[in-house]
Amino acid sequence: MHRNTFPENLSQNKGLPIRIVTPEFGRISPEWVVQYVSAQRLPYYFFLFVLHGSSHEVIDGETIEVGENELFFAFPHQIRQLAKSGHGADYYKLGFDDECLSRLPKSFPFLLNPLNRQKISLLPDVAVRIWNIFKTLNELLRTADTDPELILAYLNSLLTEINTAYFALHKKQARESLDTFLGFRLFVEDHLTDQPAITEIAEKLAVSTDCLYRVVKQQSGLSPKEFITERLIIEARRRIYHNQTTSVKELAFELGFNDPGYFSRLFKKVTGKTVAGFYQDLSL
Repeated sequence: MHRNTFPENLSQNKGLPIRIVTPEFGRISPEWVVQYVSAQRLPYYFFLFVLHGSSHEVIDGETIEVGENELFFAFPHQIRQLAKSGHGADYYKLGFDDECLSRLPKSFPFLLNPLNRQKISLLPDVAVRIWNIFKTLNELLRTADTDPELILAYLNSLLTEINTAYFALHKKQARESLDTFLGFRLFVEDHLTDQPAITEIAEKLAVSTDCLYRVVKQQSGLSPKEFITERLIIEARRRIYHNQTTSVKELAFELGFNDPGYFSRLFKKVTGKTVAGFYQDLSL
């Protein structure tokens, strides 16, 4: 079941939840801007393609600089801070939700972010092709009654280009290794608050624990346990942003921790701040 989470008033097409923004077109009105806090949980997929200039995107507390011919993407439920500066001299921003994805003919593995990177530096010829697709989507979305199937055809081409570029530097990796890591990430996302044991995950993926450790370490730089811990703390930060009245005890139990004290210590170890300190920073 897809999530119909794209703000209805922001969609530029009568049949699809999708919006494109350039320096000259599609920018949100000041009335809408004031409704946004400095940081918000994304309700849709977000893409930023910078042709000239640069931008600084802050996602889940991490700052990512996006320069010329680079593409940044973020996912539903990530916490994105609104940019304090512009997005360079020339750019395209695109947002759409799972309804659009559900109507495309195939899936796109890069949307699981198996390589743990949300920015792609594009080769010149790839950048030109992607620019042309964005340009066409921009033209199509200037008319609200454009046939959705036409828009979806170009969206499918765009995501195919991005998916290929995402994995381009890793063509020499064993496909089996990448598939194992994709399976690991997907299992962790589906069972995050259950805090599954590493042995359980390895069994589900039909690999040894040593193999799983080696693959996850190679792909992410973290052990499987460290990866799950980092992901839990990211989820904790997202939930704090989303509901600032939740107590530490409630938050710990929501994330599968039976000992709130242990959760608090782990949170401080990973972030350098106590949960209370994190709440206080948001209230400033």
